[in-house]
Amino acid sequence: MKAPGEEYTSVTTRVAVWLATGFGLGYSPVASGTVGSLPGVLIVMALSGWSLKAQIVAAAVMTVVAIPICGRAEEFFGRKDDGRIVADEYLTFLICTLGLPWQAHPWMLAQAFVVTRILDIIKPPPARQSQSLAGGLGIVMDDLLSSLYALAANHGIWWGLQRWM
Repeated sequence: MKAPGEEYTSVTTRVAVWLATGFGLGYSPVASGTVGSLPGVLIVMALSGWSLKAQIVAAAVMTVVAIPICGRAEEFFGRKDDGRIVADEYLTFLICTLGLPWQAHPWMLAQAFVVTRILDIIKPPPARQSQSLAGGLGIVMDDLLSSLYALAANHGIWWGLQRWM
């Protein structure tokens, strides 16, 4: 299905929409946000050899880059935070894994994925309120905040498990 004016869009808009939809995963008819988050897992795995400091810088850069990508896609689709836009999910996923020893405990990557998806759906304050921000900033800010909550929760889970192990 073509969005309004799709046949007249620029190459940069088409690239932005392709990235914003998670290379097409955002078009999933079921749980597009969850399906569209999957590239985030690949990003985390690709950056696993990087230092924590480098991963933090990468997470910050990806979050900032997501803002104009999501904003351009929102303009393209003509709807506030359209469900097909998932770059905010996959480009902020690295945040919820920072400092976790998931390479030694691969189940932690799956745990991080589930926790971040739950918190993105629940959107604890002020994540839900941040969605009212304009354009790409509003699209990305709730995922940034939810990912920070997920980071804290994932470290809490890891800390609790270490105490019992």
